[in-house]
Amino acid sequence: MKQRVLSGAILTVFLAAIILFDKTFPLALNIAVAIIAAMAVFELGKALGLERKRAIFWPSLVAAAAVPFCVGRDLFLVYALYTFVICCCMLACHKEVSFKDVFVQYSMVVLIPCALHSLVLLRELGGGHGMFCVLIAVFSAWAADVGAFFAGTFFGRHKLCPEISPKKTVEGAVGGLVLNVLTAVLCGVFFQRVYHLGQVQVNYLALFLIGFLGAFVSIVGDLSFSLIKRSCHIKDFGQVIPGHGGILDRFDSVIFTAPFVYLLVSFLPIVG
Repeated sequence: MKQRVLSGAILTVFLAAIILFDKTFPLALNIAVAIIAAMAVFELGKALGLERKRAIFWPSLVAAAAVPFCVGRDLFLVYALYTFVICCCMLACHKEVSFKDVFVQYSMVVLIPCALHSLVLLRELGGGHGMFCVLIAVFSAWAADVGAFFAGTFFGRHKLCPEISPKKTVEGAVGGLVLNVLTAVLCGVFFQRVYHLGQVQVNYLALFLIGFLGAFVSIVGDLSFSLIKRSCHIKDFGQVIPGHGGILDRFDSVIFTAPFVYLLVSFLPIVG
């Protein structure tokens, strides 16, 4: 548990550094998201045994890393080029690469990078307070995970989805929900009253909805990737983050919560 807490603290500090230096080096967020997206695609591809299909595997990593830097129609151009390249590779290596391999690999490069790209889009959507929106999007996944972990550890009795994730409990889900709402609201209080000394107005209804609904979205994301791990007969996607596993083990929920927060903020801004 100590290793898990320490790794979590380091990740939080890393996120805080990206937020603090956003104005002086805004590309830091794009670079971080690109690295996470590429590593996530790598881990998932390796879990599914696709790393041996190099003709489609390595172009997929390049495309995944390129998506977070896309602006406007650049996203269409990246996927158009990626589609052309991967189809050419399939034709050239049709004896080693099947359509099923291409379809699975392609779907990963659509799902993961585009979902994480929501963090970059969320920064733009939030204007001058965009990085606060990014923080809320990430915390809406992490706080739910932390709350579920500790509540499940100390109070867990009733299994949530034993066939998919035996350690997850109903009590853990409730703990994640409570901590998620508290974290979102307290972040709003700190942002409004301490960081901006009351000069900005935070929409607490939006924060409550993000905390409440985000907990359910986070659970869906966590269980979805747990099902993938179970089907691949692996415990973790990797060992990059001590105590947590791979990049996907830490960001699987973020892949689901980031687009959700982006959509909610589009209709119900957090600040102003």
